[in-house]
Amino acid sequence: MSNPRDVAVVVGSLRKESLNRKMAHALAALAPPQLKLEIVEIGALSHYDQDDDTDTPPAAWQTFRDRIRRSDAVLFITPEYNRSVPGVLKNAIDIGSRPYGKSAWDGKPGGVISVSPGAIGGFGANHHLRQSLVFLNVPVLQQPEAYIGGAATLFDDKGGIANESTRGFLEKYLATFATWIERNAVR
Repeated sequence: MSNPRDVAVVVGSLRKESLNRKMAHALAALAPPQLKLEIVEIGALSHYDQDDDTDTPPAAWQTFRDRIRRSDAVLFITPEYNRSVPGVLKNAIDIGSRPYGKSAWDGKPGGVISVSPGAIGGFGANHHLRQSLVFLNVPVLQQPEAYIGGAATLFDDKGGIANESTRGFLEKYLATFATWIERNAVR
């Protein structure tokens, strides 16, 4: 088997015990052998300011952009805030997309999973994020869609997915995502 595809996982929550971060870790454990999921931290990114888009941008910006460019694909795991994505995630997307014409996201196969304690599983954030990704030329996996509701009771005491049905769905999602990456990989 060749080397696994490097998937940059961008979690839209900074909270240490966030349900979305728990989901990212659970997905990394469930990933098929052809995928290696790694969280790319966004908490150290300062607010995007075009004045800082120079030949020497803030170090955290450059590190983030380089990490996204190195990846084979990107997986966004996001909560929903006010029917949209959290500001910290939007900020990371903006930093990765700049300077204009040099987007780190360009052509990266992508996936979106929204996670919420609510019943509709972050539907609004999931779709709002997809709108931005279209503009950024990120081909996003369309099916299966992943809106994970009831997340407050989703994890077992070791951080795994407690519900067998949800675990099976996420394994199917990751297998389909692996195929999507191969079909859309830039390199």
